Amino acid sequence: MNHLPEYISHHLYLVIVTVIAAIVALVFELRSRSLGATAISPNTAIALHNKGALVLDVRSAEEYAAGHIINAKHIALEKLAADADSLKKYREKPVVVCCESGARSSQAAKLLKSLGFTQVVNLRGGLAAWRSDNLPLAKKS
Repeated sequence: MNHLPEYISHHLYLVIVTVIAAIVALVFELRSRSLGATAISPNTAIALHNKGALVLDVRSAEEYAAGHIINAKHIALEKLAADADSLKKYREKPVVVCCESGARSSQAAKLLKSLGFTQVVNLRGGLAAWRSDNLPLAKKS
């Protein structure tokens, strides 16, 4: 420990870069934890769905009709804020939000959290990941 001041004086730029990198990593991690919902895998989503979680699909009506997770409730992202009252019974229950890639569902999860939903998670990779795992989809008739 006696050599620390000497090391810092000889390698000032290295120490500065290390401190800046640590601060950036810490800020990024804290920001993502405070703003975003937890992302879960398709298999974890299945387990939650089997335990009674709501699966909320926030894609467009056309995308939903082309194929969706069985028993998923559809509310397009644009209408979610207005229709959130229809989901009030799920405020304290698990809600798995999904879209095609995970981007829109991440926005929807943030919105739901801001509206007081406590157990909101995002399907990591969206339905693209669901399909790549060869999991079943239902089609609207």
